[in-house]
Amino acid sequence: MTEIGYSLSSEEHSPRELVRNAVAAEEAGFSFALISDHFHPWTDRQGESPFVWSVIGAIAEATSSLRLGTGVTCPMIRIHPAVIAQAAATSALLLEDRFFLGVGTGENLNEHVLGDRWPSYDERAEMLDEAVAVMRRLWEGGLVSHHGRHYTVDRARLYSVPDEPPPLAIAAAGPGSATLAGHIGDALITTAPDRELIEEFEQAGGTDKPRYGQLTVCWAESEREAIDTAHEWWPNAALGGDLGQELPLPRHFRQATETLTREQVAEAVVCGPDPDRHREAIQEFEDAGFDHVYVHQVGPDQDGFIRFFEREILGAVARR
Repeated sequence: MTEIGYSLSSEEHSPRELVRNAVAAEEAGFSFALISDHFHPWTDRQGESPFVWSVIGAIAEATSSLRLGTGVTCPMIRIHPAVIAQAAATSALLLEDRFFLGVGTGENLNEHVLGDRWPSYDERAEMLDEAVAVMRRLWEGGLVSHHGRHYTVDRARLYSVPDEPPPLAIAAAGPGSATLAGHIGDALITTAPDRELIEEFEQAGGTDKPRYGQLTVCWAESEREAIDTAHEWWPNAALGGDLGQELPLPRHFRQATETLTREQVAEAVVCGPDPDRHREAIQEFEDAGFDHVYVHQVGPDQDGFIRFFEREILGAVARR
């Protein structure tokens, strides 16, 4: 049975709102959540970007059953993988068996902020592979020294580590990253119901590993209101190609989305109050081979969305 989760959008909500939304999602019956790890929002209109590790600590204390993962962290440039390993280990201790670490190759939007060069995708994939190896060694709890192509660790030891390391989910948008996810990851994260991506993941060793798909929606009392909200708050959903990884500033995303129409955004975001449309979108992920779907509600009205999903979607999925 497909599990339905909730997306905690750090780009749109303050730290306290994120904690409150996590509690509401748990109470409504969402079984897990992923929280985005950004330095900048995609656009200035979204307006938020708290430090994810502080928020995770607060959510750990405010919830009791909700599983929580990062969706996703780049453990490579802005923050060294040894520091991410410590942050993830602490989060796993706070959440006990409810935490997993989602990682990916990142976006220039977040990773350029310390003046580092933004590498090509092939180099970033190589960096991610090495970063994952560093984190796994540190989670073993012993003294680690590492002198690799991209990272150095000098006699470091994590003293506060869980008995079992947190599962590592790898984000993928293409065949190369899906193959890497199958090789080194414990799970896959992606944003489209792409059956070919699942097949690449399976062929690389991902058979029987969890697959998380993010579904972006905008529930509102009317379809028109939902489309207006999605167009205002999340026009980047309709951006194609490599722009999401390459643009460095929120104003560049605003410039890149200025010419996108309401209709174009509505094609990328499930908009409106019709439960059948939401169920059909979830079914697309199921048909592609996903066993976890986590839903991102665009805009301020999280309470209305959570009530709608509790009433119209979660029970029906559980019964099926």
